[in-house]
Order: sequence, then C-alpha cells, then structure tokens
Amino acid sequence: MKSMPIPTTILILPDIRSAQNVGSLFRTADACGIEMIYIVGITPAPTDQFGRANSAIAKTALGAEKTIPWQKIATLASLISKLQKNGVQTIAIEQAENSVDYKKVKVQLPAAFIMGNEVDGLPKNILKKIDVVAEIPMKGAKESLNVSVAGGIALFRMLGI
Repeated sequence: MKSMPIPTTILILPDIRSAQNVGSLFRTADACGIEMIYIVGITPAPTDQFGRANSAIAKTALGAEKTIPWQKIATLASLISKLQKNGVQTIAIEQAENSVDYKKVKVQLPAAFIMGNEVDGLPKNILKKIDVVAEIPMKGAKESLNVSVAGGIALFRMLGI
C-alpha cells in the first residue's frame, strides 16, 4: 500500500474465524467488484506462508481467492489509520449504539468495508475510529446474521449493485 494507488473498493476481514466464511466473502467481493481484501489478525488467508492453498477457502470462494488481490495485515487499527489518511471512507458493518441503517449510508469512494468477527463483532475502540457504522436491521428473534450473509447484503446494497 506504500506507493501503490489506493483501491476504490476495499473489504477488511478482521479476526474472522471460519475459513468457509472467508471464502464466501471472497466470492461475494468478486461479484461486487471489490478491488482489494485485507485479512487481519486470526482470519485465515487463501494461502499459507509456503504458498499452499487453504482448501476450505478455495471450496467456497470458487476461484475468487485467485482473482482479487489480498494482503495479510497484523493490526486493524494501523490499517484503518493509513486508509483514512489516504482519503478512504471507513464503513463498519456492525451493530453498535452509534450505528445507522445500512440503507441510509452515503458511500463515498474510495471506501473500505469492515466486517466484524462472528462472535464478538468489532471492538469498541475500533468502532470509535470508523467513519460510519452501518447496521442491518433485524426483525426476527435472532440478533445477527452470519458474517458472510451480512457482507453480501450490505455490499450489494451499499455499492448499488
């Protein structure tokens, strides 16, 4: 990211535990025209340090893990700061006290969409740094969606696909 141009659309996957969810999000990102994916923390990557493919990601991504550039990043806070300094709007897809309905978010490109962890979501200290926290309203008894399902709903709507 040092001297390369900033992608217009970015997906950030911090501490996503399930390789199947990661693969599904790669496939959805491809369908939405996401230009870059940042894998943060414990999120499994499409390949390991020796270049071996993660079969669980490959199974659900169906090749999208080979078509979208991705990079493994150690910490989310520093990535968010770098992106914001480069004029990237940061949008968390998360339930929070300061969230707004995802259908009302005005996306300003370049934009980075950040998905929360399947169990704990995004930490409050991270949510304070984000430009917009967008929430998908829930009408049923369950309080949240699967992270890959939420990513698909939010990305398609917010990017106008």
